[in-house]
Amino acid sequence: MPVFAALFLGTAAIGGCTGQIDRHGHVFIDVDLDQVRPGMSKADVKTVLGSPDTTSAIGGDAYYYISSTMKTVAFLKPKEIDRQVVAVYFGGTDQVTEVARYGIKDGVLVNYYKGETPARGKDLSFLEQMFGNLANRQMFKKDQGAPGPAGIPGI
Repeated sequence: MPVFAALFLGTAAIGGCTGQIDRHGHVFIDVDLDQVRPGMSKADVKTVLGSPDTTSAIGGDAYYYISSTMKTVAFLKPKEIDRQVVAVYFGGTDQVTEVARYGIKDGVLVNYYKGETPARGKDLSFLEQMFGNLANRQMFKKDQGAPGPAGIPGI
């Protein structure tokens, strides 16, 4: 009996480490991508592929369609395992001049928001945060006895 319990727990532990796959962004269908050809207008491209994820007007006009696949294992930070970017470049007449496909091996073609906003100010360690909160609580307790504006204690 203990052998079966150990086997079950081992299988459950290994199964929990396979990870979760999440796909974000555009869903690319080869039939749709093959319809986009040089000479098409911006409106025609939007009809075929939909609204672009981002655009660029620097160094030429372009639409970018981005797809990203992330893998999360247990409590670890998600890791990007695949990225596809379809870039549709337009000329001076707002017609397609080139369609290019890029993958994760091509590097970062487009910097896009990944849901992380950097915090400004000093980065505090765990201990500094803990002791800082304790100090604030002690000061708050001392101030509670003295009446504040309009006779309300602690304000």
